[in-house]
Amino acid sequence: MRHLDLRSGKPVWLSYRTSNVAERPLEKDISTEILIIGMGISGAMTADLLTEAGHQVAMIDRRGPSRGSTPATTALVQFEIDVPLTVLKRKIGSDKAIRAWRRARLAVQNLSDRINEIGIGCRLVERPTLFLAGNLLSGTALRAEADARSASGLSARYLTPAELRDQFGIDRKGAILSHGNLALDPVKLTAGLLRAAIGRGARLYAPEEAVAVHNGRDEVRVDLRSGRHIRANTVVLATGYELLDPGQDERHQIISTWAIATRRQKDRLWPGEALIWEASDPYLYLRTTHDGRVICGGEDAEFEDEAKRDALLPQKTDRIAAKLGKLLPHIDPRPEFAWAGSFGNTATGLPLIGPLPGKPRLFALMGYGGNGITFSRIAAERIRSHLNGVEDTDADIFAL
Repeated sequence: MRHLDLRSGKPVWLSYRTSNVAERPLEKDISTEILIIGMGISGAMTADLLTEAGHQVAMIDRRGPSRGSTPATTALVQFEIDVPLTVLKRKIGSDKAIRAWRRARLAVQNLSDRINEIGIGCRLVERPTLFLAGNLLSGTALRAEADARSASGLSARYLTPAELRDQFGIDRKGAILSHGNLALDPVKLTAGLLRAAIGRGARLYAPEEAVAVHNGRDEVRVDLRSGRHIRANTVVLATGYELLDPGQDERHQIISTWAIATRRQKDRLWPGEALIWEASDPYLYLRTTHDGRVICGGEDAEFEDEAKRDALLPQKTDRIAAKLGKLLPHIDPRPEFAWAGSFGNTATGLPLIGPLPGKPRLFALMGYGGNGITFSRIAAERIRSHLNGVEDTDADIFAL
């Protein structure tokens, strides 16, 4: 098991009160139908859908619920994938690219419906999204991206620079406006999903750390650092960016990122409180919170050295605040919260989801990129279909 310091600093989500989720250390060896390793947002979504489908689920985590990378997310829940549709078509083909974007849109809607169905109080709101012109897409290329999305049945409208200034007060060389995305509190969402799974019989054990996974023909045995053992028909590796050795994949890399949250300033927010991100590398992304803060992140760097990442926190905080102030001059960009985190990424911007090659009882979820919560929902749906013997027609897009 890789041990990573997944975040540092002070994420804004930890300043909001969230009810505890019941967990306890394992007192004896157990057997279960499905063992989920990881109690973050990915594990919680998977546990919710699997227990609803009638499966027996146990979960372990070396920290506990939402104590890894989940609080580090800025929780812009979008169907827009990091890699633009026009670019993704060139990488994986038009059919797969369009299906990936459509599946992401469906996942966002399914997640919204699920939150409302269960009644999770995670401050869920629907938001439009602005994708601003930047150093990767601008002018004709940005308009072509909007046309490609519209032709694929996806929400997209190109805004000229004048329309962008008039409607949102932002001075950029155009943007794409889309609808149907979400903003929420990821820690509250994770807790709500875990409590729903517990209500259907899920058992949560923490702190418990997996140190070895033995893949057999009829079952998987997981050895814990405590000396206990868990036997399961299927093991789901929802360990986020701390991958067990069986889940390593050369297409997956760890990236460092930084974020800030400002003071409350409801009277200064932009129209519609749209989620905003850039067609740039590195890109800036921002949203508002329920109480009027602005969350802004970016400055991503392709390294996973936690000491180096944390040492850069003051510098990156200043740079993000300066970019925010330049983009939205009416906003007070000074941070009250600042944090750093690690996340996974792939060249296509798509997650890797599915049974490990040659190990059909081990299911891995990797490489979530900037769409972590959206892709977590897709992963949970994919696992449910697989274990229920139902074909997922998009499995080929995300297969390991």
